[in-house]
Amino acid sequence: MNTYKNMPALSAELVGGDSMAFRRRRVPGSTTRRSVQGKVSWTVLAVVLALLVGAGLWWRHAHEKADSGGDAASSASAASGGGAGRAGGQGGRRFGGGSNVQAVSVQAARVQDIRVTVTAIGIISASNTAVVRPQVSGVLQALHFEEGQQVKAGQVLAQIDPRSFQATLTQAEGNLARDKASLDNARLDLARDRELLSRDAVAQQQVQTQESLVKQLEGTVKADQGAVDSARLQVSYTKVTAPISGRVGLRQADLGNVVSTTDTNGLVTITQTQPVSLVFAVPSANLPTISARLRARQPLPVEAWDRGETTSLATGRVVSADNLIDTGTDTIKLKASFPNVDDALFPNQAVSVKLQLDLLKDVLAVPQAAVLRGAQGFYVYVAHEDNTVSMRTVQTGAVDNGWMMIKGDVQPGDRVVIDGVDRLRDGAKVNVIAADPKQRAGAQAAKRGGRGASGAHGASGAASGRAGGWAASGASKPAVPRGDAASADGEERPRWLDRLPPDVAEKVMKMSPEERRAWIEQRRQERARQQGDSAASK
Repeated sequence: MNTYKNMPALSAELVGGDSMAFRRRRVPGSTTRRSVQGKVSWTVLAVVLALLVGAGLWWRHAHEKADSGGDAASSASAASGGGAGRAGGQGGRRFGGGSNVQAVSVQAARVQDIRVTVTAIGIISASNTAVVRPQVSGVLQALHFEEGQQVKAGQVLAQIDPRSFQATLTQAEGNLARDKASLDNARLDLARDRELLSRDAVAQQQVQTQESLVKQLEGTVKADQGAVDSARLQVSYTKVTAPISGRVGLRQADLGNVVSTTDTNGLVTITQTQPVSLVFAVPSANLPTISARLRARQPLPVEAWDRGETTSLATGRVVSADNLIDTGTDTIKLKASFPNVDDALFPNQAVSVKLQLDLLKDVLAVPQAAVLRGAQGFYVYVAHEDNTVSMRTVQTGAVDNGWMMIKGDVQPGDRVVIDGVDRLRDGAKVNVIAADPKQRAGAQAAKRGGRGASGAHGASGAASGRAGGWAASGASKPAVPRGDAASADGEERPRWLDRLPPDVAEKVMKMSPEERRAWIEQRRQERARQQGDSAASK
């Protein structure tokens, strides 16, 4: 009975005990699995973080090694440019150099005369050309000229064997002498017969017959004289002379050859090159100006240049214009004459032509390289004393030897930018350097160091560091990419110096190793401070 009475309690105890046991068996197992999963997640996260940190350290180390001098160069560039905004600084780093100060070259605008010219391509032609051919056939005995020589008209150029022609001349002269003697005798007989006729001693018919004989002999003598003159002319033809003055070309026959009057090439060709002519074509739109100048007998100067337009060959003037316009090209042909006293021009030579149509006196001009074209039209950048630039819109005109006539808000003496305008903006900071690379800062030092050209900007490698070189400067011997030239003592000049403005690079090169070390450290601190300010602002 007691047993049954205690059954509910026992059942409850058993049930409760089983439940507790069951809970004891489940709860500890579930907790263990969750803890294992948490440990695995934290382990994976730790590994990922370690990999990210390692990658970041490697990336930083690699960039510091490649650009060990970049921080100092960027800070120095920013300091020399008068300070740059954060946005501008990042833009500068994007384009290389870590600074928004642009190195430019300038040249002053000036007042000068500008020629209005038309360019064309022309062909030189000789004033006269003659092929020297022998006028008699025979053996060529002598040549009295040198190839390429200037000769005068009538100058003896060659000698042909004259003996056969001399013999013919002698025979003709003998016939002439014989017939002259017969003529003289007939004339004496005629005079005697006329005297006898006056005395009625001879018949009239005999006198007339004698008169006819005298006339016949006179004709024979004239024929003989012609034969003598012809033979003498043939003898003179054995000396070949120059028909015109000019330059002889290459000879077409050698000594000992039998030359003939039918030879196609002749003995030599002579071209008259003083003066020479130039034929070229210009657009027909220029014809009114050209015609007016020719009618007024005003000279139209013409310059002949080589095909590269780097060397002026000669100067002449227009002498005539064609009588019709070429409808296919809408051009008119002009002919110019050049004295060519120095033989700078040759027949059939192609040259560049500059025809001067007008001369503009005392106009404002700037180098053609300074004039740019944009959506607002043509403009130039003017550099100011505070190392900033401003954009000025201009109107362009004629161009003469690299100088362009302009009209606009530019005054004589204003410095216009001619090099380095790629990334300029209105109000941008600039660093003015010499237009001639040989006159830029560091060029003389590079010349003294005997180093070749190197670097991204083509600057000459400077001499090795003074007082112990770059290794002693505290610059931690920046790694120099392959291709940098070595100094005379075997050390290498860091490439980051090429990123500095020329004046700053010159100052750095003149520092002692201790000063250079302190300078680089100061630049790095400034760089780190700027980066910290930039990060804080974000």
